[in-house]
Amino acid sequence: MRQKLLEVREEYQRLSELMATQEVASDPDVYRKHAQALASISDVVQRFNIFLKDDEALQDAKEIIKDESDPEMREMADEEKHAMEAAIEGHIAELKVLLLTKDPNDAKNTIVEIRAGAGGDEAALFCADLYRAYIRYIENKGWKIEVLNSNETGIGGFKEISFQVTGENVYSQLKFEGGVHRVQRVPATETQGRVHTSAITVAVLPEAEEVEIDIDPSDLQIDVYRSSGPGGQSVNTTDSAVRITHKPTGTIVTCQDEKSQHKNKARAMVILRSRLLAVKQDAEASKRSEERRTQVGSGDRSERIRTYNFPQNRFTDHRINLTAYNLDKVMEGAFQDAIDALIAADRAAQMAVQSA
Repeated sequence: MRQKLLEVREEYQRLSELMATQEVASDPDVYRKHAQALASISDVVQRFNIFLKDDEALQDAKEIIKDESDPEMREMADEEKHAMEAAIEGHIAELKVLLLTKDPNDAKNTIVEIRAGAGGDEAALFCADLYRAYIRYIENKGWKIEVLNSNETGIGGFKEISFQVTGENVYSQLKFEGGVHRVQRVPATETQGRVHTSAITVAVLPEAEEVEIDIDPSDLQIDVYRSSGPGGQSVNTTDSAVRITHKPTGTIVTCQDEKSQHKNKARAMVILRSRLLAVKQDAEASKRSEERRTQVGSGDRSERIRTYNFPQNRFTDHRINLTAYNLDKVMEGAFQDAIDALIAADRAAQMAVQSA
């Protein structure tokens, strides 16, 4: 491990020197790329430097114990030795975590898409409820949210809604939200008090930069039309809604929330690039079977990941067998405990593979 850490420190020094050159400093794209690479290993280097400092102190203490004849000095050195050994043990544990293969998307902004599945109106209503819960979580994190596209129902739900989340390390926190979310509750329209089960799907996509996904304009079919809403609401008198079809993959993106056709097209392209990047990365990940074996959840929309049981106030994450009876708080945005548990489980799975 020490050799690997020394290599990481050398890479940190190399990147630092590169960023100080005029050639890199004058190219914003290259500079940003190097800055991101530097930031991704800075925690490792800082912890390793502290480890080396404490290791040096440990060796000094051992020398004193070995050579010093004064009992008082030997006692002080022995105390220092035990303190440094405990500190070094902590550094090693932390460095093992920091050396795990990092998801290159973790620092990226994110596109979240929520869609109603089985359950009709009740599923659409839960789309809206989960969206509001995510808003509260996002606001508590100090991130920003912008709706890219939505398709409302006439009773306050969403058939689908897509939104962009920007902030620090957004994807690292939200990436485990992808999959099927199942809700069990008595719908507002249920007259006999029966519990219904419905489901919605959530997709979490790292936002793609233009340099990551090169889209040939000739591969796009762009259609414009008048936007519409429930009961005739939000109907524009101009063709401002945009539908973009990526012909090679058949991917279709629509945006109609803005009154400006130009803004809707720009938003649709953001979503399209992110979807295409996700497809590309999924294909690459499927080739790395060992890596996929360590994943807590693949983010596959067909995978049931959560159950929200309202009668029991129960929140269950099936991937890590986490059950908590605080659903009322979760629906107010209290997702962090579950997210932290998922991150910890993912790290533990990776470490188990490394040590196997």
